[in-house]
Amino acid sequence: MDRRLLVGRLLENRGDLLVITGIGSATYDVAAHGDHPLNFYIWSGLGCTTSVGLGLALARPDRRVAVITGDGDVLVALGSLATVGVKQPQNLSIVCLDNGHYSATGMQPSATAAGVNLAQAASACRLRVEAVSDLSRADELRALLHAGPGPIFIHARVDADDQKRIIPSRDGIASKHRFMLAAGTLG
Repeated sequence: MDRRLLVGRLLENRGDLLVITGIGSATYDVAAHGDHPLNFYIWSGLGCTTSVGLGLALARPDRRVAVITGDGDVLVALGSLATVGVKQPQNLSIVCLDNGHYSATGMQPSATAAGVNLAQAASACRLRVEAVSDLSRADELRALLHAGPGPIFIHARVDADDQKRIIPSRDGIASKHRFMLAAGTLG
């Protein structure tokens, strides 16, 4: 499945959805569908995306939070899924774009290429799992991001292709302040 098409479908009519992106392809895919003040791009810190999304979901239970990241990011911090499972934030969805590779560092195979199943790991951590490998459920999954009882883990098997990099601002301070102001967490 084409990951960029999936991300675009998930972000259609996004409203006030808070979106946290993982390093590399997830950031490029979200930015390809329009830079938005409610996008928070993580430029470094492989493995922190789920934890950042969890913290935001817990701090703002009145808002829907979507983490969009890759298999490498999730693998580096599998323990964060356990913490999400313990905390059970109803407003959190995690979209894992699993291409079986560490795209941001040169396409080395990840553990999912060797058979590690992140959907099973998320399920064992008590997350609601939705596994997809084509675009036929994109509208249903978009609805879950906005209203489904969480925590939700959308495991999307995507193609391991190298798409054009759409790079939003890398000014971390400006991005943080823009996001906080738009999300209503900054005076």
